[in-house]
Amino acid sequence: MAISKALIASILISILVFHLVEADQLVNTDATKGSPSKKIDCGAACSARCQLSSRPNLCKRACGTCCARCNCVPPGTSGNRDVCPCYATMTTHGGQLKCP
Repeated sequence: MAISKALIASILISILVFHLVEADQLVNTDATKGSPSKKIDCGAACSARCQLSSRPNLCKRACGTCCARCNCVPPGTSGNRDVCPCYATMTTHGGQLKCP
C-alpha cells in the first residue's frame, strides 16, 4: 500500500514539474514574439522609446537594462506596456516601475 502511495505522489509531482516547464517555455516564447533566440537592437529601440523624455540619458540607461533582461521594448514613446509583460512588471527596490 505504501509503495502505491509513493508511486502516485511521484507521478503527480512529475506532472506538475512538466506543466511548470511547459508554462515557462510559453512565457519565454510570447515575450520574444515567437523566437526565443532572436535578439532585438536595444539601442535603437530605447532611443525611439526615450526620444521625448525630459531626461533621455537616464531613460535610455533604464530602458537598456530592461531590454537586455526582457528582450522587448514596447512601441511608442510611452504606454503600450501590455505588449511586453516582463518590461511592464519590472520594479526598483523601492517598488516603483523601473522601465520607462
